[in-house]
Parts: sequence; structure tokens; C-alpha cells
Amino acid sequence: MERRKFLGYTVATGASLMLHPFASFANTTGAKIKLAMIGTGHRGSSLWGLSLQKNFGEVTEFVGLCDINPGRLAFVKEAMKVNCPTFSDFEKMIRDTKPDYVIVTTVDATHDEFIVKALELGVNVITEKPMTTDEVKCKRILDAEKKSGKKVIVAFNYRHSVHNMQLKELLTANRVGKITSVDFNWYLNVYHGADYFRRWHGRMAKGGSLWVHKATHHFDLLNWWLNSEPVEVMAYGSLDHYGKNNSFRGTKCRDCEHKSNCKFYWDINKDQRLVDLYVKNEQHDGYIRDGCVWSNEIDIYDKMSAQIVYANGVTANYSLTTYSPYEGWQIAFNGMKGRIETWEDIPYLQKTPDDQAKRHAVEMSNADDAVKGDVREILVMDNFQKEYEIFTTPKIAGGHGGGDIRMQRRMFVDTNDNPHHIMAGTRDGAMSILIGIAARKSIKEKRPVKISELTDLVPLANRF
Repeated sequence: MERRKFLGYTVATGASLMLHPFASFANTTGAKIKLAMIGTGHRGSSLWGLSLQKNFGEVTEFVGLCDINPGRLAFVKEAMKVNCPTFSDFEKMIRDTKPDYVIVTTVDATHDEFIVKALELGVNVITEKPMTTDEVKCKRILDAEKKSGKKVIVAFNYRHSVHNMQLKELLTANRVGKITSVDFNWYLNVYHGADYFRRWHGRMAKGGSLWVHKATHHFDLLNWWLNSEPVEVMAYGSLDHYGKNNSFRGTKCRDCEHKSNCKFYWDINKDQRLVDLYVKNEQHDGYIRDGCVWSNEIDIYDKMSAQIVYANGVTANYSLTTYSPYEGWQIAFNGMKGRIETWEDIPYLQKTPDDQAKRHAVEMSNADDAVKGDVREILVMDNFQKEYEIFTTPKIAGGHGGGDIRMQRRMFVDTNDNPHHIMAGTRDGAMSILIGIAARKSIKEKRPVKISELTDLVPLANRF
């Protein structure tokens, strides 16, 4: 038997409402918040460029854009319809424009360089996830923030989705008692998953592997949901599908001799925005956006699983698959009094037809509309009870479940709307990437890795 309850986007279970944790970000003058951005690729120019201008242009203004690719920089400036100067020299941009915030959206492995420079120059930072890619760079950022007195926000947009917030509400309310273990499985389909292997993300030196670039999202959610921090990781991973695991390969899809018989052939020319961003500007930096998923240079894992032990005693079992026929995730929290389960976009659970190619396109958009007549479900089951409850929340199309726009609203407008310590700082950024870094080390050395081997941060059993 089941009982259904509809959950609106509230803090009805007594969430801890608090002031914005980064007081130095607050704008008290009434003037527009001055922004400078380094990195004008897809993510920078869309969420932090076009969407930010559209949704929060009344309270923000761009005073500078910076990129190593002059062609892409010129295109993005025109597309964003901003009149700010452009730069190839990051420090010159900061000194000349004196922004309130620097937004860092470069290749992951370079995040630390620009975060640290901005802090040293006395500017607050918003950085895309992951905060950085290894423990040495992580320490540099932590030390620079402490020395500067300025702050860094890590853009963990998934925290801000309606669905994920309501799951946090139930866990905070101790609905099924003390949580003892978690099962968390994430599936990337053969459209979205493959796309990571076409791009720079397929190189360990650029993105730190999907353990860091992609899974930092998932590990941060775990840390936040559990209100605890990891102490040990045991992981397994391999490259079984992409990269060298094919009998033929090319350089880029556009002119590949194998495109007629390659299921992963992708025509970038059908996406004019990507053509304008990348294809027309390859001559400046040599970056190929439609690279071959079978490239011999790919050295990241495409199959990953880990067991994470938390300071509060919880054990989490996690897996990431990059070549699934569908895209979605499912999670279960096992408590002393029952179990909470939920999922997104699992076909046999969702029971709705789904075009996986379109799903990727929708998810990469920045729409903030509830899908009429569709909901997300959270199942709560109590031990020794025949009945169970189904909590439903509205399904939000695109923009990471509505997380993108809600995150930016909390940054620039509703700075008091911060339930459950939702804004993420450097400690949150560190604890998410350190799980992925420990996983890489665990695979390489075939042993469990303690977080204390990677940082002098002491994991907390209860974060707040």
C-alpha cells in the first residue's frame, strides 16, 4: 500500500535558515555586481554568460572577459551582447577592471592557477566544479583563501535542484532514523557519456578523470545529504569501452573515413553554436571539439566503482557507467528505522518514453520550467510496516533540475535564502574532489586510501 504526498519547494521540516555564508559576496551598495570571467567555452558562455545576462542582468554586469583563444573570445563577447573589454592576460584583466567576482570556467586542471591569482589580487571567486584536480593544487587554493581573507564559492548546482533539496529535507528530519549505508548508481548514456571522451575531459592531465570532473557532483551531493565527510576510499576502475578499445579510429568526426560505420559518429555541423565556438576557432589553439572517442590518447576510466567510508560511520557504495542505453541515477539510503529510495530518469521506474539524445540536449539547456503533469518521486519505507509513502516534487526541465538558476539567484539576489548550508565553499570543494583523487590512487595502488593521506583537513562526522 502507498500514501502519496506532494512536496513543494519549502523548508517545512525545520531547515536551518541562515545568512549567506560568504558575507563578503553581499552587494550592499545597490550598484550592479561587477563580474569578470576567465574561460569562454560552452559552460562559461552559456550558464555564466548568456543565461546569467538573461536572468540576472539587472543586478550584474560584465566588466571583462578573458580567454587564450581570441576567436572564441570575440564570438562570445558578441553573442553575450556586452561592451566590456577582452583580455588574454588574466592579471591585467583583474587590475584594469577591478571586479567584485571572478568566474573561473577554464579547463579543470587550470582552475587553481586563476583562483589563487584572483585571491592574491583581492577578489572573490566563483569557480565551476571541480574546484581543482589534485591534492597539491587543492592545498594551494585552501592556503590562498585563508591568507587573502576573500572567499571562493564552488558552483555545485545539483544541490539546488528541487528534487535534491527535498531529499535533503527528509534526511535532515531523520525520517528513517540514523543512516548506515547508501547505494548510489549514476548512468551516462552513449550520447552524453561518449561526449566526455570527444573532449579534453578524456585526458587525465586536463580533467583529472571523471572521478573528479563528473563524480565531484555526485560526491558533493553525498557529503551534503549525509552532512558528513569521507575518511577512506576503496575504488576500482578501468578503460574498457572507449579509447584503444576499438579496431579503427580517426582524428575528428567531420572528416573521418569511418563515419559511415561508426555508431559514435557525431556531426558537430548540426550545432551552429558549437561550430561558432570551436570549429571556426581551431586555428588559434588546436582544440578539436569533435575528437574521436577511440583516440589512443584517452587515458581516463570509463567504468568506475567505489566504497566510501564516512566519519559518521556511513558506508556509501558508488558506481559510474559511461556507456549506458539510458541516462539517469538511483540512490537508496538505508536507515535504522527504514529506507529512502529515489531516482531520476530510470526508464523502467519512470515509465515514460524518452529520447536519450534529446535528454542530453535538454539537460545542457538552462530552462527553468516545471514539466506539466510530471513529477519526481521519493519512496519512504518504514521497517515492519506494509504501507509506504511516496513523496512527489515537480519535475523541472533542463538546467540540472532547476539547480542552475536557483544557485545563481542565491549568489546574486536572495542571499538570505540559504537552507541547509546549501552554498558550497572550498571545504566542500575539497572534500568532493578528494574522494575522486583517493579513488584514482586506490586504483593505481590497489589498496584503500585514507583522506588524511591527501590533506591536513580533518574529516568531520557532522559538518554542521
